[in-house]
Amino acid sequence: MVDNHIRPTYNDIHKIIARTSEKITTEFAPDLLIAIGFFPARVMRTFLRDPATKRNIPIHAIGLSLYESLPGTTEEQLGSEVIRTQWLGPESKVLLGRRVLIVDEVDDSRQTLHYAISELQKDVERELQSLPASERDAARTRFAVFVVHNKLKPKLKSLPVDIPYYAGADVNDVWLDYPWEGKTVRALTYVRVLISRRVR
Repeated sequence: MVDNHIRPTYNDIHKIIARTSEKITTEFAPDLLIAIGFFPARVMRTFLRDPATKRNIPIHAIGLSLYESLPGTTEEQLGSEVIRTQWLGPESKVLLGRRVLIVDEVDDSRQTLHYAISELQKDVERELQSLPASERDAARTRFAVFVVHNKLKPKLKSLPVDIPYYAGADVNDVWLDYPWEGKTVRALTYVRVLISRRVR
């Protein structure tokens, strides 16, 4: 890293997820994934296949934006307000009684993760109210969080203390250029080669 950027490869990320998935399986054993970061969630599913049925764990996606300029957003909102771009909707019922692993690429300010957990917990509580009181405890949802990279910096938000948190790798507060953010793999590989030559 010579320009305050880290450029992990697909292979780097695959190894991080593979390594961390063992601990997640042992300690939490999720049976449903919520993807904020789509590529990491898909790779994680490969390693979390249900050992009893050999079936893949289902993935549901939510879309959240903190830094992206979207139609209707103001300059003041960028970096300070999490915007929903996609949510579960009526599918919130699928969360009941599940062990849900929320998957994202990076824990930067923690605002996005805080928002996701807070809003998903509200959805669960709303769904629980439709059940008889005697069935609610058994239908409660357990949440955990996995991020590929955790930035070592003060966080603007916190997570509930009872929610397991798994970070694949801790990194300094630098810019992360993920391979799926480039338009071509060849271009990203070329940048990595140029950087490595400069380091030498």
